[in-house]
Amino acid sequence: MTKKSVFYCQECSHKVPRWMGRCPNCGSWNSIIEEKHPTTGKRQQNERDPGNDMPRPITEIIPISEERFSTGISEVDRVMGGGVVPGSLVLLGGDPGIGKSTILLQVAGSSGKTNQCDVLYVSGEESVRQIRLRADRLGVLQDNIYVCAETEAFQIERYILDISPRLVVIDSIQTMYNPEVSAAPGSVSQVRECTYRLMNIAKSTNTSIILVGHVTKEGMLAGPKVLEHMVDVVLQMEGQKEQGFRLLRGEKNRFGSTNEIGVFDMQESGLIEVANPSSLFMMAHAEEVPGAVVVSTMEGTRPLLVEIQALVCSSGFGVPKRMTTGLDANRSALIMAVLEKRVGLQMGGHDAYINVVGGVRIYEPAVDLGVAVSLASSFRDRAVEKGTAVMGEIGLTGEIRSVSSIEKRVREAKYLGFQRCLIPSADIGQLKDNYIDVEGVKTVGDAIERALKV
Repeated sequence: MTKKSVFYCQECSHKVPRWMGRCPNCGSWNSIIEEKHPTTGKRQQNERDPGNDMPRPITEIIPISEERFSTGISEVDRVMGGGVVPGSLVLLGGDPGIGKSTILLQVAGSSGKTNQCDVLYVSGEESVRQIRLRADRLGVLQDNIYVCAETEAFQIERYILDISPRLVVIDSIQTMYNPEVSAAPGSVSQVRECTYRLMNIAKSTNTSIILVGHVTKEGMLAGPKVLEHMVDVVLQMEGQKEQGFRLLRGEKNRFGSTNEIGVFDMQESGLIEVANPSSLFMMAHAEEVPGAVVVSTMEGTRPLLVEIQALVCSSGFGVPKRMTTGLDANRSALIMAVLEKRVGLQMGGHDAYINVVGGVRIYEPAVDLGVAVSLASSFRDRAVEKGTAVMGEIGLTGEIRSVSSIEKRVREAKYLGFQRCLIPSADIGQLKDNYIDVEGVKTVGDAIERALKV
């Protein structure tokens, strides 16, 4: 059996025919490494189901059970679609120091306590004494949590077969290695092969396995892209180290929705679930200030009220500056163009800065109206009437388009003490109960005149 050289980029996993000083895909310097791959050999047998050689009618296949078990942390269960599916392979990514190891050790402790089952925690980055110190701080010292510092895939597989845990945590997949693969740990080949073996052991023993994955400087999961295709669930830990809260977001879920988020507060005793996430993303102003408006956004089935702040000021340069934090910059530029064309706000010679309070990122278009109102409020130096929340998508012609889950959004605003909501006129008929003062708006100009305090 001969081996040929294959060159991969360690940052983006791009494959090139020869060594290069700079990756042509991501532009990273000195990131190309050489790996040896066998050119001939026997085909690997499918270890998950040795008896599936011949195709069978789908009606003769016995379906697997998707009965979930709880992790003991409701925010994690929400993001995973109601709990962990037995035999599933989960990948958790996030920036260094964001709290991945902390939340997984808490999940190990709460899951073992809630389900009265054994949990195996494997670390390739910490010693068992370091894990013990963190477990003591988090209050998860239990006899049914087994910990080990191991990086060899075969040895981890033997531990799983001997202990038969219900949940396994691997921290992290980049530190694991297969001795049969002639490549350094963390390389593309090692990450792929180790994930493949763990996937087989998870499916064959019905053991749920959670993998920790490193991220690149661009915020993407490190390793080959096929890694995300092999796993069943991909979770992303988000947040800023300077701030206490953390967001757990579902990027992929074969067993549930991918739009859910979990909100946590980082404290000395670990990550604490936040009962009212909307309170984190709104500032309490002693008086009304121009440029601040509260909008309602949906994260999966959860409504969140967030505050959008805008600052419009005269530009001291020939080209005005545009900056956004937490929003799509292209979408914000589109909204400013609509305001200039349809409403007559001449902001071409002004700098514009838009920020979402709390550092949360918003993707849905239902916050368009909030961005437009905050920009108009700052430009005209007129504050939004206190106790007002807005929601709606803006079209290029200046019309306000309907949004989904309008009843949940308005109910959340009422729960947090808002007295007035501006919503699309097309959604007025969807409100079944008598909520707060709800006004329907058809155009962005009409919405701005109603929202701004006279």
